[in-house]
Amino acid sequence: MKISELLLPDVMLLDLKATTKQAAFDEMIDQLYAADRITDKQEFLKGILAREAQTTTGLGDGIAMPHAKNNAVKQPTVAFARSKNGVDYDAMDGQPVHLLFMIAVPANANNTHLEALASLSRYLLQDGFMDKLKQAETPAKVVSLFTAQESESTEVVVDDDAPYLVAVTACTTGIAHTYMAEEALKKHAEKLGIRIKVETNGASGVGNKLTDADIAHAQGVIIAADKKVDMARFDGKPLINRPVADGIRKPDELIDLALRQTAPIYHSNEPRQQSTEAPQSIGKAFYRHLMSGVSSMLPFVIGGGIAIAFAFLIDQSLGVPNSALSSLGTYHPIAAFFKQIGGAAFGFMLPVLAGYIAYSIAEKPGLVAGFVAGALSANGYNLYNVGLNANHAPIPSGFLGALVGGFLAGGIMLLLKKLFQKLPKSLDGIKSILFYPVLGVLLTGFAMLLINIPMSAINTGLNNFLSGLDGTNAVLLGAILGGMMSIDMGGPINKAAYVFGTGTLAATVASGGSVIMAAVMAGGMVPPLAVFVATLLFKHKFDQQERQAGLTNIVMGLSFITEGAIPFAAADPVRAIPSFMVGSVLSGGLVGFAGIKLLAPHGGIFVIALTSSPLLYLFFIAIGAVVSGVVYGFFKKAV
Repeated sequence: MKISELLLPDVMLLDLKATTKQAAFDEMIDQLYAADRITDKQEFLKGILAREAQTTTGLGDGIAMPHAKNNAVKQPTVAFARSKNGVDYDAMDGQPVHLLFMIAVPANANNTHLEALASLSRYLLQDGFMDKLKQAETPAKVVSLFTAQESESTEVVVDDDAPYLVAVTACTTGIAHTYMAEEALKKHAEKLGIRIKVETNGASGVGNKLTDADIAHAQGVIIAADKKVDMARFDGKPLINRPVADGIRKPDELIDLALRQTAPIYHSNEPRQQSTEAPQSIGKAFYRHLMSGVSSMLPFVIGGGIAIAFAFLIDQSLGVPNSALSSLGTYHPIAAFFKQIGGAAFGFMLPVLAGYIAYSIAEKPGLVAGFVAGALSANGYNLYNVGLNANHAPIPSGFLGALVGGFLAGGIMLLLKKLFQKLPKSLDGIKSILFYPVLGVLLTGFAMLLINIPMSAINTGLNNFLSGLDGTNAVLLGAILGGMMSIDMGGPINKAAYVFGTGTLAATVASGGSVIMAAVMAGGMVPPLAVFVATLLFKHKFDQQERQAGLTNIVMGLSFITEGAIPFAAADPVRAIPSFMVGSVLSGGLVGFAGIKLLAPHGGIFVIALTSSPLLYLFFIAIGAVVSGVVYGFFKKAV
């Protein structure tokens, strides 16, 4: 869809009578209503005024682009109006507006029209184009000007040795200002003979995305944005951060500042978002997608798990008759209330895990298929409950089924994207709202039918194995998982152990908690506590800053934040990591030997009451921390 297709001669006003913003809106909306492009004038006006309340759409240089995405709009339309005397519009430059483009967008519109509107923003900054619009005598001439502009190539070749900048433009709605700022920056850079690449964060998504190579090569960065953009990637670069209006009105100033050696260096406190431009190994891609699902799932597991744990704790505190022990956790009304809340949160665990694995693989189209895969893994299929035969229970596949289902759903959506990529662009909207969800859900559902039964068997066998662990087996598994928590302290091995532990919670809530989860948390608490012990007992081997960090680590250790020990492990990995592993293995093994259970997936000392033996659990953790601290302190070289 092109601008010339959105501009209707019937709604153009080449001699706008209004001199105020409100009157101009009313006059233009009357034209849209008369042409049957909107169904309700007041409803559409509310949308226009709501957008205007965020920031003025008077872009300066006599141009205004009021716009709204609104239920009252029937078809995407651009209403053009021209004022000879000018409209008092409260524009960015304080000057009257002579050219108005009112953009009407249906609430359920796809992205095609947004691309055309981005082009509109760019055309208006082309040299001489506004003068031609002001002189056009008929609506047909206005349309022909845009038709001619759409057929022209404006690519400019700049010397490869010229200075190079990168920029990001973004406005709150992502329709007009984003692309006006992009065009203004590119236009001024062209005049100066400077190379620039501009990423647009518009309503249709991220366009012209900056790569790691672009950023590394750039001499400076310009952010012209009124909403949050990914900033962590610019860490260490000279950076100018201004509102999007400055990108439109002051591109020369921004470019000049970005090129100066005195431009401030940006330092980020945010974690860097994973780049998707470089090819990754299968292992790294698998880990990234898995962690996307796990990180999204954990809040549900932690919130729901602790709420359920409180239900058991309340019933245990208030007392439950021996004859009603099967109702533990729901016997008293207040306990049942907590159990219901926790169960609701816990119920999202597997759909969210699978959904966000699929989302990481296939982006937004993968989300619905992934949620369906997770729900089927949680609830299972019951192929026998047909007609009068309802004696067979569903076959859920649990955590493992959701994990496999998430990757399966993501792969199916990638395949559908590949199959549909050659469809006409005009079908983008129906592709997103019809083809992807319907085919994705159906194909994923049938695929889950094939994997649910084997995954269910594996999941059941694993749970039975874990439930039957005692003696040497429990000690060994607890020791292994405890040690894994301290090998890389927040890295892939640590996360694998933690995910395994949280995966056992759902099946063990009714029996009082998971020994595996208890061993995992104990092993993860040891390294930071060991740092505290070492800095306390071997003060002469640590400088003042390290001793202060040791005090911080006691809080992090008690809170089950293993990452607190990372700076010490990174500074001396050969001595620190084996030392930490010794204590973690010991604590995990002791927890497994004693069969201590934990109902909560996180929290450290704050959820100690949710273990089956709080004092013994703390004692085992203390043993591991002291052993690791002494070993680490003994082998560490003095400063």
